[in-house]
Amino acid sequence: MEASVTTSLPRDFPREISREEMAALPIRRYEGEIVLVADHRSLVRAVDDIGHEAVVGWDTETRPAFRKGEMYLPSLVQVATSRAVYVFQLERMNVSAQVAGFFAATGIVKVGISVKDDLTKLAMVFPLEPASVLDAGLVARRHGMGQTGLRNLAGIFLGFRVPKGAKTTNWAAPRLSEQQIVYAATDAWACRELYLKFRELGMV
Repeated sequence: MEASVTTSLPRDFPREISREEMAALPIRRYEGEIVLVADHRSLVRAVDDIGHEAVVGWDTETRPAFRKGEMYLPSLVQVATSRAVYVFQLERMNVSAQVAGFFAATGIVKVGISVKDDLTKLAMVFPLEPASVLDAGLVARRHGMGQTGLRNLAGIFLGFRVPKGAKTTNWAAPRLSEQQIVYAATDAWACRELYLKFRELGMV
């Protein structure tokens, strides 16, 4: 039995957004600095920056499977701070200790969407003991939202469309395209922006 909905949102606040309303919104992509974590120097910078944040957005990307029974583990972990988005290519460099340490840090709120599945798959790549992880979709559901995916929530709360053109590309490729990098960074950034909006509205 689900808990009753308690919300700080006004009764007339939209709980859903139609396709037509979504199509009328401007497309936004992350426009700040994106750091591909591919060497020791960039890894040290990422760990230091993330460690100084109280809240970050995060997401993963996984190579799509097109055949029955085919399954891949995450290729990327993206983490958005107030200064940059860091893209960890898990198959290019061993960052398991640093990424696991980030997820275990109790002093950093890590905001994502549908986090249970992502965490389960990440735990198949390296040992993981996550703490202070927040699912923005579950927060939205507790406040009576009928749509809890990233793109719908960004449309409702942030007033823009998050593009999804690169979703089914090969995230395991050694060299990612500019489109892939920006797409991955945008998802993590949007999760952080959602949390900031939720906090502004008294939802968290």
